[in-house]
Amino acid sequence: MRKSKGVTKFMAKKIKKNKITKQKKETVKKIIKEPTKELKKEPKKNAGKFSFKVFSDFVNANFSLIILLVMAFILGFLSGSLWRENKILKEGNVGNQLATADEIATANAQKQLESVPAFDPTTDHFRGNKDAEVVLIEYSDFECPYCNAFHSTMLDLMTKYSDQIAWVYRYYPLTFHPNAQTLAEAGECISVYSGEDAFWKFVDSTYAKMADQTIYGADVKSGVVSEETILSLAVAAGADQDKVKTCLDNKEMTQKVQAIQASGTNAGISGTPSTIIISKKAGYELVVGAAPLATMETTLEKHL
Repeated sequence: MRKSKGVTKFMAKKIKKNKITKQKKETVKKIIKEPTKELKKEPKKNAGKFSFKVFSDFVNANFSLIILLVMAFILGFLSGSLWRENKILKEGNVGNQLATADEIATANAQKQLESVPAFDPTTDHFRGNKDAEVVLIEYSDFECPYCNAFHSTMLDLMTKYSDQIAWVYRYYPLTFHPNAQTLAEAGECISVYSGEDAFWKFVDSTYAKMADQTIYGADVKSGVVSEETILSLAVAAGADQDKVKTCLDNKEMTQKVQAIQASGTNAGISGTPSTIIISKKAGYELVVGAAPLATMETTLEKHL
């Protein structure tokens, strides 16, 4: 059957319209689909990269939480430290360690003190009772002002306890006293060649003249004790001037004085005056410095 031209024309227009509509739909779909693809690709492009802005935003958003976590960490650390310290103190570890260290130091010092050479009445210079149960060994320096003051204390002590104690005098000339070594050697020369009475007279007069500074002669500021002055003190003590001079010139007593001083150093002595009190009742006790008479009497009573 033959179709009319009008129908044919109408059908052609309808087909064309449908085709255009289909193209429009595909175009719209494409437009909508493309941005979606771009959005999906963007995260992959920026993945793994650090952004300060993101970090800053995170901190600002969670600031309170972060502060709480930091405070919790600090409080936990402090609580743990306090707990541990409290536990140690309760157990007494710190106190025991300190006590042990002090006890060891004290024991070592005591042992060192007890190494001092024993009193020997045949070789030591002493006053008092050679058979006394209490012995005071003084290490001294003729030029030391504290020794000078302590010498007077010891003289007073001897007036009360001379029958109960033995006062031993040993040399300890300090290097910063320029005349101390020579005076000690002079004392030893006098003892060897003129006896103990002359020695003690020399000791007493030397300290007396040191006290008023007449030992330095006319030139006190010089601080020099001349050989002439030493020899005059020796003669006044009853010694033979020529023998003392020869002894000093030949340095006969240098090593002996040094050995006496070394015995004190080995026992822990480092300054003057230093006095070691020894007795069977109270053992060994060190008195450092120029202790006054009352202190010496109190200390001595523990040993008698």
